[in-house]
Amino acid sequence: MTGGHPLPSTPEPALTIAQVVERTGLSHDTLRYYEKAGLIERVGRTTGNQRRYAAGDLAWLEFLIRLRETGMSIADMERFARLRSGGDPTVPDRLAMLREHRADLEDRIRALRRAATALDAKIDHYEGLLERPGSDGPA
Repeated sequence: MTGGHPLPSTPEPALTIAQVVERTGLSHDTLRYYEKAGLIERVGRTTGNQRRYAAGDLAWLEFLIRLRETGMSIADMERFARLRSGGDPTVPDRLAMLREHRADLEDRIRALRRAATALDAKIDHYEGLLERPGSDGPA
């Protein structure tokens, strides 16, 4: 507030599908699929029926991307989105889903670290073979 008067509210900028594709790296088809599958709520439209994404839509899409990157299945993402649309009463279920997903992620991270350690050992082995005097390298 300035001088006792509220600041005029500035309308939230609406992004085109092309702008959302550029910002998120998702394809046009993926964005349309996410909307059709219920992962995102119906996106606002212009009078010409062109999609316009609000800042909240973009934030939700970025969270969906993180879920996907961490291995959450589309089915679980759809379930989470349905719970989210149910509002506050579903917070305990959403929290439980995220905790379970986080635990699964930690298990996969530990497995990847073990795999990386095995690869490092094999790389060291082959580098050692190449460094031996008179060695033509591994057969």
